Amino acid sequence: MKCSEIITLLEQEYGKEYACDWDNVGLLAGRRDKEVKKILLALDATDEVVGQAAEGAYDMLITHHPMIFGAIKRVTDEDMVGRRLLSLIRSDISYYAMHTNYDTRGMADLTARLLNLQECTVLEEVKDGEGIGRVGVLPEEMTLRECAELVKRAYDIPNVKIFGNLDQKVHLAALCPGAGKSTMHNALQFGCDVYITGDIDHHTGIDAAARGLSILDAGHYGLEHIFVTYMAEYFKERLPELNIYSQKLQSPFSYIV
Repeated sequence: MKCSEIITLLEQEYGKEYACDWDNVGLLAGRRDKEVKKILLALDATDEVVGQAAEGAYDMLITHHPMIFGAIKRVTDEDMVGRRLLSLIRSDISYYAMHTNYDTRGMADLTARLLNLQECTVLEEVKDGEGIGRVGVLPEEMTLRECAELVKRAYDIPNVKIFGNLDQKVHLAALCPGAGKSTMHNALQFGCDVYITGDIDHHTGIDAAARGLSILDAGHYGLEHIFVTYMAEYFKERLPELNIYSQKLQSPFSYIV
């Protein structure tokens, strides 16, 4: 199957028009006419992932987070991104990223279902009523501490960073799996009790709690690692003739307690 045919299938469901304006999605390196039999799925195109793709003779690498965001003036072995791109191009690997278009058309609903959010609506619209994040009602009213435990179980993660009173009751929740700072004002406008996100900085967390919005920061990896598992199932259902392999899921950082 040609790379272009796989891209057509993906973009029928996760069209690039559903990506945020600042994002960079789609085919970022390699050939559209590449014959693809073997695909590697990963959250990020790290050195380890690119090395695995090259050494394993993969035909296509698909990640959630794009390796390239801004303009590149040169591609050389003198910088990190250049070395990764050179490795992919030398190995004739087509590299495709599906970021906020997937967040809009897939990740938002998937993470909401795992948390069992009810009566969901879009947190921030991108296009045609579709958008980033969800706002919904938790399965029942609970304390912030209990909500944090629910998040840990739902996404199979060991810890959650919390801003707010652990004994405060929460019921209406906003959910933004990626970096949540830019959409926090939406959660406040909806009157949410708690904002569950993958990335909140120190000062934003403090300010939100002071305004009555508790924050649960489950980590970028913590919420979005499900991309790899879901997309593996997606391909197995729709293109069973392809060989689909997934990056070994492992948090990119560790805690010492």
